[in-house]
Amino acid sequence: MQKRFPLNKIVGYLFVIASALIMLVPFLTTVFNSLKTYKQYMQFPPEWLPNPAQWSNYTTVWEQANFSSYTINSLIVAILSVIGALLSSSMIAFAFARLRFPFRDTLFMIVLGTMMIPGIVTIVPQFIIFKNLGLLDTFAPLWILEWLGQPFAIFLMRQAFLNIPKDYEEAAKLDGCNPFQIYWRVFLPMCKPSLATLAVFTFMGKWNEILAPVIYLISDENFTLPIGILSLSGQYKTEDQLLVAGALISLIPILIVFLFAEKYFVEGSKTSGLK
Repeated sequence: MQKRFPLNKIVGYLFVIASALIMLVPFLTTVFNSLKTYKQYMQFPPEWLPNPAQWSNYTTVWEQANFSSYTINSLIVAILSVIGALLSSSMIAFAFARLRFPFRDTLFMIVLGTMMIPGIVTIVPQFIIFKNLGLLDTFAPLWILEWLGQPFAIFLMRQAFLNIPKDYEEAAKLDGCNPFQIYWRVFLPMCKPSLATLAVFTFMGKWNEILAPVIYLISDENFTLPIGILSLSGQYKTEDQLLVAGALISLIPILIVFLFAEKYFVEGSKTSGLK
């Protein structure tokens, strides 16, 4: 007798599909709005589909709003931030997870405690420091803090390192590996899912960051992409559909990074199976 499909699973699947469709509607609306003329964009009641589709909106934004320069600036900041976050936070996390030194747990609790400090509180001290160092209107204030370790990233990587069985560490020591070699050759390759998660979070945070670029950047040639999109509101006061097109362009790098890192989100840490 053929087994019937459980009713609760059918209801669950229908709920997930309905939720996905509801979340997809705003994105499709944004895409269609970016392909409209200004007259179609402001029409009331609004039209769902653009007729005809204005693909030239994207080329207009890219050419007239200096988007190529803004994109390169954002990529520089985001890539340097990702590299710094992966290296510094993973090193600190390895020390907290595997090395033994005085006041280790106390220091880790202090690191976690800094997560409770609102970021807005540190803006003025950081601005004074970067000003005295002569780093205003440069990219350094936007990425250098990631090279000093971030509390959430340290916590995330420490948990990943703690989940690795101690047998791997002992086997590496028997092979003559020092602590850095154990960290670099054994632990990091086994924590790819956590590293990918941290890389995506850091990239998205820096790519979409607005407050820090507004504070530290002055010259137009140093603006990042979010600031460039904001500048469109002054350049195209009556062309709101171009703002929407610019916002969609800024999503492309994030989607590419997520697609490349997606497999690491779904695969588990391969930390078993000692020979």
